[in-house]
Amino acid sequence: MNAGSAEYFSNQHAVITGGASGIGKAIAKQLAAAGMRITLMGRNPERLANAASQLKAAFQQVDVTSADQVHSGFEAAVEANGPISILINNAGAAESSPFAKMGADLWDRMLAVNLTSTYLCTQAVIGHMSEAAFGRVVNIASTASRKGYAYVSAYCAAKHGVLGMTRALALEYARKGVTVNAVCPGFTDTSMLDRSLDTIVASTGMQRQQALAELVKNNPQGRLITPREVAETVVWLCGPHSASITGQAITVAGGEI
Repeated sequence: MNAGSAEYFSNQHAVITGGASGIGKAIAKQLAAAGMRITLMGRNPERLANAASQLKAAFQQVDVTSADQVHSGFEAAVEANGPISILINNAGAAESSPFAKMGADLWDRMLAVNLTSTYLCTQAVIGHMSEAAFGRVVNIASTASRKGYAYVSAYCAAKHGVLGMTRALALEYARKGVTVNAVCPGFTDTSMLDRSLDTIVASTGMQRQQALAELVKNNPQGRLITPREVAETVVWLCGPHSASITGQAITVAGGEI
């Protein structure tokens, strides 16, 4: 990293939702290593405090599906660490159900945590980014934003919505110095994947290794994606040489898409 890049990164305040574990924590670690000021957001105060301590970051306990909590959380983050120039919408969850048996409560949860949260958090910062004529919004959208998977129709619908919003906002803010992109990981080695495996094992009777092998088959490289690989892609999109990259869906999935 040259001196100009170091100064660029040190001037940025990045907020990462769902930043206390998995992909979010990996992104926070890489952005912190680049020199950014970091604020982690999430619902679990113990995990947030632990991750923030490790990364020398700030944190705000926020339920990103709540408009009131998002408003107060982002205000507190700005007060503590200055204007937000980087937003990583990483918070999300995946629940599975056969479509014919899926209740409206599962549908509502999936849209709230994966899509509405992205809307709320982006709206909390993008006006200020536009006024400053600079900003980077990166949405962690999953390969489920680009293709369908059986038994997770609500999750796929929400993630497709995230990608649609990404493309629309990229056009709306193209002349305002703000870029909006999506990173779309395939099956990634995280606790979220572990929970998906638990569900598959419980519902099908498969052995855990067999269930994992079925997921890995989706990746032509025959492996899981690592959180670090996703994080490095995000750092590039947030960097000083990515100003013309906007409205993109960058898939990190070993050739699956």
